[in-house]
Amino acid sequence: MDTVDSVVVGAGILGLACAYQLSRSGREVMVLEQHNAIGTETSARNSEVIHAGLYYPTGSLKARACVAGKSLLYQFCRQYSVPHRRIGKLVVATDKAQLIRLRSLKAQGDANGAGGLRLLSATEARCLEPALRCVGALYSATSGIVDSHSLMLALEGALERKGAEVVLANKVVQIEISTGTYLLIMADGYRLKARNLILATGLHTSALLKTIDSDAVRQAIPNTYFVKGSYFTLSGKVPFSHLIYPLPEVAGLGIHLTLDIHGGARFGPDTEWVDSIDYRVDPGKREKFYRCIRRYWPGATENTLRPGYAGIRPQIVPKGVPAGDFQIYRQTLNNEAQLLAFLGIESPGLTSALYLGKLVTQMIH
Repeated sequence: MDTVDSVVVGAGILGLACAYQLSRSGREVMVLEQHNAIGTETSARNSEVIHAGLYYPTGSLKARACVAGKSLLYQFCRQYSVPHRRIGKLVVATDKAQLIRLRSLKAQGDANGAGGLRLLSATEARCLEPALRCVGALYSATSGIVDSHSLMLALEGALERKGAEVVLANKVVQIEISTGTYLLIMADGYRLKARNLILATGLHTSALLKTIDSDAVRQAIPNTYFVKGSYFTLSGKVPFSHLIYPLPEVAGLGIHLTLDIHGGARFGPDTEWVDSIDYRVDPGKREKFYRCIRRYWPGATENTLRPGYAGIRPQIVPKGVPAGDFQIYRQTLNNEAQLLAFLGIESPGLTSALYLGKLVTQMIH
């Protein structure tokens, strides 16, 4: 039976970033992915936004990971020629009662070190975006967009050049602890030992951890709740050159406008709590999207939105509770072999990935 120094389960952006950082430190690394391609779940079904670090409580892992990860991500994109653009973002207040929240959001972002934040009057905001309707806005200069697929391919290439390996179509169905190592059992019966095990399996992390025969582990692991977010794409001319966001909601950032690298525009995601994974977009949601969008873009006309795609984000708090912090579950065996598992990695997971990978590398060392 083979034994590998460090095994990363999950080849989305976070798993690849962890493997990349581990391989740079000289570790022997193998990445296992259950699907036939990298990054086909959460990593392929998001807004592709590089976040500045506005929304998260100061000192939280989300805040630290987003701000530090943003710098690492821009640096990586430049180094490996990953398509990206620092286009800036406007968070808008659509009535005067929201202006207090807008000022609080700026204070939160300043405390987090988000950088480049500026409050704008309605006139100043419309100078940047004439089609916008608002009574004020918060401008974030360091927000941007990235081609997530190109990013994952660049991470895969970079880690493989360091000697790491990505193995596709290998689904881990059970974890056991065996003679001071972690034993991974695959769906086809193959077994692999890992001295260090990193779980970056998104929607599936809680369930996979609970296959370990340990009451202590099961009691320590929170449940993962599925929150579906649908996107509608905009047909016709795109009226904006910046990202346009409403003020955040309890379980998300609201139905916002994002631009892609190729100049297209999409609106989303909404928030729908679901019990199973289903990526179909309900065309019947179109009217709800129009109502939300017209609060800040009154020029949105009928028949301009088309069902796009949907993603599902893993939350570790139930419906009605504000989104929790990122969590890293850690277990250390007697011989210092370690299990590190990421839980609740939703937005800003893409922005934070390289920082979280660096953090895992430090924890293992």
